[in-house]
Amino acid sequence: MGYKIPNGGYFQHAATYDAVLAFTAISNASEAVATVSGGTLSAGDIVLLSSGWSKLDNKVVRVKAATATAITLEGIDTSDTVVFPAGTGTGSMKKVLTWVQVPQVTDVAFSGGDQNYLDVAFLEDDQGKQIPTDKSASTMTLTIADDPTKPFNAVLSKADAAKSIQACRLVLPGNDQLLYGAYTSFSKQPTVSRNNLLARTVSLALQSEPTRYTPASA
Repeated sequence: MGYKIPNGGYFQHAATYDAVLAFTAISNASEAVATVSGGTLSAGDIVLLSSGWSKLDNKVVRVKAATATAITLEGIDTSDTVVFPAGTGTGSMKKVLTWVQVPQVTDVAFSGGDQNYLDVAFLEDDQGKQIPTDKSASTMTLTIADDPTKPFNAVLSKADAAKSIQACRLVLPGNDQLLYGAYTSFSKQPTVSRNNLLARTVSLALQSEPTRYTPASA
């Protein structure tokens, strides 16, 4: 049995990216391997994916191994050909070159992600049934102390204006990482309340399931 508290963790948002690297094929395997040309990635790099497979699209993952022609995506199981139809997952990836820390976080809140159901009741049934369908959209919201002098302000403002998928990560004590692909929204106006910190919010509309890497898998 194990447990931890989040104290000492921190949040980072991608600041700059490398050029887009296309992959012309991707394998159905316990750890997917993407076929590229002229790749310069290294093990440990973090990449934001775009893929014909919806379960892989907009996902942020870590590179496990890399050559000029093959990139292994750590912990990404694409062996189920029903979920990942063979030959249809091609796309691209871009490496996160630099990150910026978003400091002075006072609260992290998650909403959405709930399982939705279809209610079904037939004529002969005494009780209805529920069939799982999709899950509701998920959002992560950070409340941070307002400090317009910090470098993250420019990064978040640029991401807000771009309206494009961004990579971000929550690093917990012990280097346990949660990686997200999200649309970033950054409040322009701090909240003002007597005897309370001036605060702003960073809202992240998550576009894929988070990827988690523990130190044991590093």
